[in-house]
Amino acid sequence: MSVENIRIEVMQTLGKNINQFVDKFLMDIDTIWQPSDFLPNPQADNFIEEVKEIQELGKELDDDFWVCMVGDTITEEALPTYESWLLSLDGVEQDPDNGWAKWVRAWTAEENRHGDVLNKYLYLSGRVNMREVEISTQHLIADGFDIGTATDPYKNFVYTSFQELATYVSHNNVAKIARKKGHNALAKMSKIIAGDEMRHHIAYSHFIEEIFKIDPSEMMLAYYYMMKKQIIMPAMNLRESFCDKATLFDQFSIVAQRSGVYTGFDYVDIMRKLNDKWSIDKITGLTSEAEKARDYLMRLPDRMYRLAERATIPNTPYQFKWMTKM
Repeated sequence: MSVENIRIEVMQTLGKNINQFVDKFLMDIDTIWQPSDFLPNPQADNFIEEVKEIQELGKELDDDFWVCMVGDTITEEALPTYESWLLSLDGVEQDPDNGWAKWVRAWTAEENRHGDVLNKYLYLSGRVNMREVEISTQHLIADGFDIGTATDPYKNFVYTSFQELATYVSHNNVAKIARKKGHNALAKMSKIIAGDEMRHHIAYSHFIEEIFKIDPSEMMLAYYYMMKKQIIMPAMNLRESFCDKATLFDQFSIVAQRSGVYTGFDYVDIMRKLNDKWSIDKITGLTSEAEKARDYLMRLPDRMYRLAERATIPNTPYQFKWMTKM
């Protein structure tokens, strides 16, 4: 049997438990939080006062912070891209009765609230040029991105396991910064988004654990492949209006690092957590090729940490079209 057919068979086996996965890792739609829970109520008498409070508090947060907020928002708003590639995986069919398609739809529905609430909050803050934000979002969805996984679910689940934890880190750090500045409502909102991302990370990393039990060598090789080529961020192709494709991410990444929202050390920490989560040092029954892949993965975090230590973060005052003039 070919490697591709084995992957499909593994996905079909896991797909039989999809209802259990949905119940365990996702939350009931009628009781989960919604964006309106964290935003001023336009029907309330104090709506204008609450908006003014958001805008006044927003002045206490610097441009680097708001650039990170915009980047996080655009990343979340590019959800159609992520749903489309998950629906294209081996073993996933765009059929209402397909188990994995049910998971993707339910996961997408939860994720959709993140971009929704962040977009509205940015709009109310008065701190950013929303038209430029919207243009960047549309470009990111239209441009798409290639994470180098093709339709391989093993590699894709490595990506989602990593990326969900990375978004947890980013939103959680935003919450910490906002709270220090007394922006408690924003801190609470970012914290609960981070909580969703952590649940999703736990789900995707659980799928990997289950695959390791059934097809350990190919799963190890998929993990090796993804970490050797490095995880690209969903916002890799960020750009502004009238700019060429993928011209903005490097500047955005520098701002995120110097503001402490997402750093090279966070990347390393995620690698360590994944190695520990999947107990890759204890997995048995590997081929010689997979054993070599495991050795590489065990050494990689220390090597990447040394690179992060040597990295210099510029203090260049980048100009983003997203930002309004104060």
